[in-house]
Amino acid sequence: MSAALDWLRQQRRTAPTPPPAALPSVAPAPGSDDIADVIERLRRLRERGPRRTAASASSPTIDRHLPGEEIAPGLWQTTERRASLVAPPMIDLSALARPARGRRPPTGTATFDAPIARERLCFFDTETTGLAGGTGTRAFMIGLARFGREGLSITQFTTATMAAEAAMLRAALADLDEGAVLVSYNGRSYDRPLLSTRHTLARLPDPWRDRPHLDLLHPTRRRWRAMLPDCRLATVERHLLGIVRDHDLPGSEAPAAWRSFLRGGNAALLRRVGEHNAQDLASLAALLLHHLGDADAPRG
Repeated sequence: MSAALDWLRQQRRTAPTPPPAALPSVAPAPGSDDIADVIERLRRLRERGPRRTAASASSPTIDRHLPGEEIAPGLWQTTERRASLVAPPMIDLSALARPARGRRPPTGTATFDAPIARERLCFFDTETTGLAGGTGTRAFMIGLARFGREGLSITQFTTATMAAEAAMLRAALADLDEGAVLVSYNGRSYDRPLLSTRHTLARLPDPWRDRPHLDLLHPTRRRWRAMLPDCRLATVERHLLGIVRDHDLPGSEAPAAWRSFLRGGNAALLRRVGEHNAQDLASLAALLLHHLGDADAPRG
C-alpha cells in the first residue's frame, strides 16, 4: 500500500503543468491623440450643420423678378404708355368739381374755374397693406399717370423691402410737378389721407394735402348711381367703359401678395398687383374722358 502511494506521488511530481487558459483579448485604451481626433471630427460636423442634398437640375427656382429698375435699395420703378388714351390739350373740370344741387363742396375742394392743360393732371392710386387706414396701414405701391401728346404715361413705384417706404415717398414727391392737379377715385377719403400720414410718420414734407384734387367717385355717383348696381370702379368699368378684367388680382389680395414676397415668396402675384394698379390708373383716365365726352349723361 505504501509502495503504491509512493508511486502516485512520484507520478504527480513528474506530470507536466497544463498551460494557463487563454485570456480574451482587450483593445488598448485610446491615447490622448485619438480622443482629440474624435472631438475635432464632432466639432466639424456641428459647424457644418445638417447635411443638404444638392438641388437637381429639374427643381423649380423661385421667381423673384420685378419689372422695371431698382432706383434705390428695395425700390423699383416701372413706366409704360397707353397710346389709346389721348386727351385734348385743355380740359375743363368745372362741371365735374361742382357739387350736387343743394350741397356744399367739401372743405378745400378746388373749383377749377378755368380750363387747365392736360399735362397738369396727375392720376394717382395706391396699393396698401390693408383697407382700414390708420397709422398701421402703409402703402407699398404708388402709381401715377399723366396725359401727354402720345397718350397716357404710367409710372409705378414698388417697395420690395419694409425699409424702402421712405424712398418711395421721396420718389413720388420728386415726380409731382409744382402745379399738378390730383385726380383719384375715392382718393379724397382713403389714398390721400393715407399718403399724408405716411409722409408725416417719415418726417417728410407732405405734397398731397394742399394740392387741387378731383375725386371722380363723387361726380360719377351723382351722374350714374341710378343706373349702376354700385359705384365701385370695377362696376363703372364694365357698365360705362366696356372694360372687363379677366386675369385681374382682386385688390383685397394685394396685401397678402406683398407680404408673401417679403418673406421670400414668388413675385408672380406681386407683378399682378402692379398690373391691377396700372389698370386702375388707365380706367381713371378713361373715366375722365368719358365724363368730358358724354354730354347727354344723366346728372343728379
